[in-house]
Amino acid sequence: NEELKSVLLQETPWVLNAQNEQEQKKNIALLFDMVKMSEQMASTLDKLSDMQSSNGGFVWFKGGADNRYITQYIVTGIGHLKKLNAYPMAQQAHLKSILDKAMPYLDKRLKEDYDQLIKNKANLKNNQLSAIAIQYLYMRSFFPDYAVDKSANIAYSYYREQAKKYWLSQGIYLQGMIALVLNRANDKQVAKAIVGSLQQNSINNAELGRYWKEFDRGGYWWYQAPIESQALMIEVFSEIKKDETIVDELKTWLLKNKQTNSWESTKATAEAVYAILLQGSDWLPVERNVSIQLGNTILKSQDQKLEAGSGYFKTRIDGDKVNPEMGNIKMTTSSANPSSNKTTNIQSSWGAAYWQYFENLDKITFAETPLRLSKKLFIERNTDRGAVLTPVNDGDQLHIGDKIKVRIELRADRDMEYVHMKDMRASCMEPTNVISQYKYQDGLGYYETTKDVSTNFFFSYLRKGTYVFEYPMFVTHAGNFSNGITSIQCMYAPEFTAHSEGVRVNVLANP
Repeated sequence: NEELKSVLLQETPWVLNAQNEQEQKKNIALLFDMVKMSEQMASTLDKLSDMQSSNGGFVWFKGGADNRYITQYIVTGIGHLKKLNAYPMAQQAHLKSILDKAMPYLDKRLKEDYDQLIKNKANLKNNQLSAIAIQYLYMRSFFPDYAVDKSANIAYSYYREQAKKYWLSQGIYLQGMIALVLNRANDKQVAKAIVGSLQQNSINNAELGRYWKEFDRGGYWWYQAPIESQALMIEVFSEIKKDETIVDELKTWLLKNKQTNSWESTKATAEAVYAILLQGSDWLPVERNVSIQLGNTILKSQDQKLEAGSGYFKTRIDGDKVNPEMGNIKMTTSSANPSSNKTTNIQSSWGAAYWQYFENLDKITFAETPLRLSKKLFIERNTDRGAVLTPVNDGDQLHIGDKIKVRIELRADRDMEYVHMKDMRASCMEPTNVISQYKYQDGLGYYETTKDVSTNFFFSYLRKGTYVFEYPMFVTHAGNFSNGITSIQCMYAPEFTAHSEGVRVNVLANP
């Protein structure tokens, strides 16, 4: 919604991303053309077969060497289709041909790992478990009907025992894989112990759902990806714990993450979709009526024009019809089909109420959401002890030539993408950094650009945490000025916005 955003999309560095997103929305319709989808499926499987080497392994790029991780990932994807009973009937022979070549290749690669341990005289009783071996065991668990190559039987048994013994030393994602492997191998006692440990270490938030603190740190390896890890946890708890409430809490985190972030890779998106289609209550067929009460005014979704698929609607109330009682907002939801036997324990919905009005900048008071901003001005003076910063309070007197340092403190309680922060300044001040450039600070990369009345910061990815930004200015004119406010907004979800309080500054001509 352009009118709700503090900066026009065209003024941001992300115009192309938005255009791509609009195109993606249009392309969803193509997924319902079954003839076209059937043709594309056959074509895609042909391309996949072309990427499979003669030894059974898949290459990442055509002409390259076979890649073990990519091969295991592709075979696991076929296993996901099998688990969802989503095997395309017309392509079963094609998929079987791929598996018949890939399985012996992967068995052989696992045997090579074990042989290398023997060759290096490694202590086989110590922890020799690698992430790639755990991924192999997880992949194998989908295909019990494919016997392990006889030459790799010893290696397979060894690594499964290693997983059973050393699961606690692995990360969340790999622990989940091990739990599924052992559960499918009827070693249910250890599998339940792993799930119990995972549940104890999880965080359950009424709004955000259930997740793990480890996701906040992220990482660069495939087994440290938060979306894929959460998707696997859904599989773990739906298959082993069989607790529908916990599964729905895990799904809630996935969708709340999507509210302020994009799933940037096809890998993350495919894993998330697979997880949402697994067990837990069925969220897809349930349609709900929404009733929003603002004082004595009631808005019902049945009376609105809803966006197909999402159920989104927007209502604008003119200023002369707004009254103080509308500040008391109550929302209720009900099933659109009360006779339906399908019920859900948890189902995410989100919306926002915006109150737009005019106010003098120096009269604006502090406001926060999951984003929190505070802004402070300091006078920087050189002394015999070096540079000293003195806070500038509302009404303090400044002088022409004073060096002012702006300090902005930003706190975010969740990861967000495409965030814009705008810091307004008094017209009596001129910044020294006037060249727009990309900057890095405290592990955060952002684009900073200086305009006539403000300095703008664009964060492609803002990780949960606290950040401090500073930049210098000089006082150039005398008079009484409003210093404006600092505001921030998530471009994906404009309801996530916050601003600092407004202050006035008084500048004297002579010190």
